[in-house]
Amino acid sequence: MPPSTDDAAAPAATPAAGRATLRIAVLADSDTRWKWGALTARRLSGAAEAGAAERPVEISGLLLRGRATPTPRQLAEVGEVGVDAGRVREVTTAEFLHTVRDEAYDVVVLALVGGAVQAMIHGLAALDLPRRPVVVTGYVGVVYEKLADGLLLRHGADMVLANSRDDGARFRAVYEGVGADASSVTEAALPFLGGEPHRAQEGRDTVVFAAQPSVPASRADRTYLLRRLVEHARLHPGREVLLKLRSKPGEHTTHIEELPYQRLAERIPGGLPPNFRLVYGHMGEVLDRTDLLVTVSSTAALESLHRRIPTAILSDLGVREALGNHHFIGSGLITSWDHLDGGLRPEPDEEWLAGQGVAADGTYATAYDTARARVSALLSAGPLPRLAPYYTPATAPGYLPGILARYHLGPDGHPLPGAAASGETGRVRGAVRQTVRNAARGAYRHGVQRVAPVIRRMGEL
Repeated sequence: MPPSTDDAAAPAATPAAGRATLRIAVLADSDTRWKWGALTARRLSGAAEAGAAERPVEISGLLLRGRATPTPRQLAEVGEVGVDAGRVREVTTAEFLHTVRDEAYDVVVLALVGGAVQAMIHGLAALDLPRRPVVVTGYVGVVYEKLADGLLLRHGADMVLANSRDDGARFRAVYEGVGADASSVTEAALPFLGGEPHRAQEGRDTVVFAAQPSVPASRADRTYLLRRLVEHARLHPGREVLLKLRSKPGEHTTHIEELPYQRLAERIPGGLPPNFRLVYGHMGEVLDRTDLLVTVSSTAALESLHRRIPTAILSDLGVREALGNHHFIGSGLITSWDHLDGGLRPEPDEEWLAGQGVAADGTYATAYDTARARVSALLSAGPLPRLAPYYTPATAPGYLPGILARYHLGPDGHPLPGAAASGETGRVRGAVRQTVRNAARGAYRHGVQRVAPVIRRMGEL
């Protein structure tokens, strides 16, 4: 469908490689991906490295409207990302495309789930701008599932960032294996690694369990992990034991959390011991006081390893692809609560570490050099060719249209009728949508976290 008359009449601004300010837009769809996207933008621009930025940088924050759109509290707890959370705004797909058309960004970072990345790539291609921005995407953490699916949905971006040497090799193998151009794969690192190296402090002994919203999924498994963590606190009364939580009940993260640990903790027999606490907030601040990080497969393990904090990956529920802890095979970190209760502190395998991008060897300062150079080269190359994703109506006619429709785009990448809103009418409609959406989101969360578990339990009777 061609753009509306208003769209066609609007002047399309174009990025200017030689202007004073480098303008970057970050589009994210969850709290974690916002953190990844904003920090990636800073790394790519050099704003996060002292003296590395060649010119002033302006980063605009956009949140793609959906079930996991972060709340103001979640944005605040992400930590320092160099973008004022108060200036981050929600957009629909059509509003995002209109913004890119009008704002002349130099770089667009798509910090989204794979299907959304693919939709935005097709939407940006359909804009057919005389000079389009550089499009960058990647993964927020460990890639342990849907490797081929996720990668091919990200194909078409100018740069697909790999968080490690091993990921870079895997990504290229997938693209080359289907005959897709693999030149976009660019090795970098997780952008949120940092902090001071771990140093033991006299009188401090803190164990942190990094919880995950969807791993494990069952009530029995989550209750087991919580029980073992509480028992560990009781076995070691002089040790501070913290359960690090991603969100409060009712908030959504990158993954749906149907069984919040907060609810399960209310039912622990005998209550919680005095040296056991539930904590929220920025992971980096929690790691500042951590002496042992325990998790099933959280990306927090990579943050911990980067700081050389003793880190344990639990095998209690098995080492399985469904849990993601299979990613840590060969790391030397896989162990059980029984061993941790007995005082074990796993030692990481150095060769495994070198391939995972945690840069514990001091190379993190240069991890984004190649990516920054590639962005600069693309910006100075003149008008870029039209985005060319692997999935097209010809290569995936039974798959692509459904993905695009999910984000209110037609098969040609243009917004579907009724998807766009502009001017004063659009603002009024937007305010109404915001009110309705907030009510619907609350109802949805109530259904996911309250009603659905009850229905499942009834089905088991």
